[in-house]
Amino acid sequence: MFEDKYIQKEEPIAVKRDWKIILSHKWVVKNIPFFLFLAVLAVLYIYNGHHSDKLIRKMGETEKHIKELEFEFKTIKSEVIFRSKASELIKAVEPLGLKEMTTAPVVLLQGKSE
Repeated sequence: MFEDKYIQKEEPIAVKRDWKIILSHKWVVKNIPFFLFLAVLAVLYIYNGHHSDKLIRKMGETEKHIKELEFEFKTIKSEVIFRSKASELIKAVEPLGLKEMTTAPVVLLQGKSE
């Protein structure tokens, strides 16, 4: 029984020594390239997040602008349709001295001359 207690107490000490060996100066120097790689990955991850946020904001602004242009298009289209009605055309050309024809147009036929 005494040996069991002694073994149990010695294991945590061995674990502490293992960590000291792993975190030694040589181990840290040996793994500097890996730490630099992890740092580069972290910077790329952060950059990617910022870049995607910027793109999402830009897409929102573009969608808003497209909706505004759609409303403007619909307004202008309805205005053009309204102004192209016969009654509106008559009102528009009246100041120029043009009037609506009341008689049927004359059709000229190309025929043989006698």
